[in-house]
Amino acid sequence: MKNQGEVRNCPTCDVFFNYTGLREVCAKCAQAEEKLYQEVYRFLRRRENRAASIERIVEATGVTAELLHKWVKIGRLQPTMFPNLGYPCDRCGGLTTKGKICNACSDAITSDLNQLQAAEEFREAIRDNQEATYHANKRK
Repeated sequence: MKNQGEVRNCPTCDVFFNYTGLREVCAKCAQAEEKLYQEVYRFLRRRENRAASIERIVEATGVTAELLHKWVKIGRLQPTMFPNLGYPCDRCGGLTTKGKICNACSDAITSDLNQLQAAEEFREAIRDNQEATYHANKRK
């Protein structure tokens, strides 16, 4: 039996549509998004626009920054071809091109975890030293 999907409201126009997992918006909005995508892609394919910022693309094409972010996130626009594209980091809001957080936030989290682990190891060493001293003094 074919997957019937579920009825959802389109987040763009708020009409009901049958969500099957293939797209997040209704057919009408998906068609409008595709037209915008084609316009953005034509704009970016011009050599002088390949390094355009998100703000410049929004200004030139009328597409929303959120839609640009979505296209980068799902891989329709490749940051390797268009180096100033990305989507917001979930932690700081800066641009990233893969995952949920940017490299700076990932490095900061790793550093914090390393510090936490070092502090825990230090506390364990002190506790072990105190227990050894206690047992050594108890034997005397």
